[in-house]
Amino acid sequence: MPTELIRDPREWQRRCAAERAGGRRLALVPTMGFLHDGHLSLMREARRLAGPDGLALATIFVNPAQFGPAEDLGRYPRDLEGDLAKCERAGIDRVLAPERADQVYAREHETWIAVERLSRGLCGERRPGHFRGVATVVAKLFNLTRPHVALFGEKDWQQLQVIRAMVRDLDFGVEVVGMPIVREADGLALSSRNAYLSPDERRRAGVLSRALFDAQRRAAAGERDAAALAAGAARAVEGAGARLDYAEIVDPATLERVAIAAPGSRMLIAAVFGATRLIDNVALP
Repeated sequence: MPTELIRDPREWQRRCAAERAGGRRLALVPTMGFLHDGHLSLMREARRLAGPDGLALATIFVNPAQFGPAEDLGRYPRDLEGDLAKCERAGIDRVLAPERADQVYAREHETWIAVERLSRGLCGERRPGHFRGVATVVAKLFNLTRPHVALFGEKDWQQLQVIRAMVRDLDFGVEVVGMPIVREADGLALSSRNAYLSPDERRRAGVLSRALFDAQRRAAAGERDAAALAAGAARAVEGAGARLDYAEIVDPATLERVAIAAPGSRMLIAAVFGATRLIDNVALP
């Protein structure tokens, strides 16, 4: 059957409540649209986790609350018609895509969710208020949907930990599943913002994954000095003409910087190519 499009969050809430009460399992993939194969991997897994009698659901909403004043809200890529066709091929039963932000945020909206410690540093330091906006909109989508399980990509590693902490601390009762990063042939992590890159910037952006994979190899060979590993990645990225935001090795759950890259530590990196900011990360062996 074709994927059903719902524009009204209240209609979505009523339908989801009735179906959950009727015993159907709900699996949710929140997105901002302009879908790529990374999103579709989440959707296919949502279809599997929902089961034959459950519902695989997705939301498409470019959330203004997670954009800073000088960021790319106005030009963020959008393609609802194409997204719906991709959702259908991935097995999504229903999509919520509000037409206006005021359907999600009332004019008098003044309640925000801040996951304080995990939102500090890394992208939280460079994008003040970003994770407050992420946590708040995800909480709203969880309340509208009441899913049994929700799926997020591991490319946004800090975001994933923020959402897990919010779900734990506020007793949402949602299972949060992180899914592996999907990459281009040259290793670049898929991102809707890759569409901004010029051909030269796209070529140079491949340095992000090369720097991370090189750190993986060095760690596997026995190098465990986190500062040295991060410095090597930073030199590679800056050598490709990018502006480095950060290259850090952290504890995967607390996101605290570590001195020794113990197995399972996460290297996170962010850099700007032209006007486009990209992020990536890997687990160290």
